[in-house]
Amino acid sequence: MPAEPFHTAPTDGPRHVALIMDGNGRWAEARGVPRAMGHREGVQALKRTVEAAPRFGIRCLTVFGFSTENWSRPAEEVSDLMGLVRSYVTSDLKRLERAGVRVRVLGRRAGLPADIIAIIDKAEATTAHNEKFLLQVAFNYGGRADIVDAAQRHVDAVLAGQATGPLDEESLGLGLSTAGAPPVDVIVRTSGEQRLSNFLLWEAAYAELVYQNVLWPDYGADGLADVIEQYRNRDRRFGGRAAPAEAAAPALAVG
Repeated sequence: MPAEPFHTAPTDGPRHVALIMDGNGRWAEARGVPRAMGHREGVQALKRTVEAAPRFGIRCLTVFGFSTENWSRPAEEVSDLMGLVRSYVTSDLKRLERAGVRVRVLGRRAGLPADIIAIIDKAEATTAHNEKFLLQVAFNYGGRADIVDAAQRHVDAVLAGQATGPLDEESLGLGLSTAGAPPVDVIVRTSGEQRLSNFLLWEAAYAELVYQNVLWPDYGADGLADVIEQYRNRDRRFGGRAAPAEAAAPALAVG
């Protein structure tokens, strides 16, 4: 995947924001409506957020849609979540294509219903030429699983004579499903929970973490504005030390 379109010169805000879209169920429970209603409203929040992101200088948005652990949820809820993928692509794919959004789906295809795989393939193929914005949807995704898959790709390449040498950080990174995207600047979790839940574990190494007390169905431009402000107030050192603001004044001579 060409890196140039999404690796433009950085602004004072983040280029790549990753979102753990949490709180659909609690939003529904607070209103006495089925959880499926919370998930549907969560899709509307995603549409608002994708539309608002470029206005803040964000060039890439990665959202956690369905984890490898979500299969343990009740079958009815899993079915509802799969249905949302169908409805989201059907209702929004043409708009995303017109807006210059490239859609990329992270995660394992194995185990997904055949029609969901077809929908994913169509979304990626239809928007493959777009360069203005990258939308990555983590679906049937787990951070640990993605690292294991990347390592296995390297092993397979070595066995096939296509790669040599030991596995290092660069070669492992090239095997991740996020390879080619800009580095993750900030990971956001809504609903007040403060954990990564197996999301972008490798990519989170030097990402800023922001936790917001808003349930995902209520999210939109205001939530992103808060993320931008918090990010701008962070001191990103990447393991180094911050340079002193100014040199210390020389000591006065005595006598």
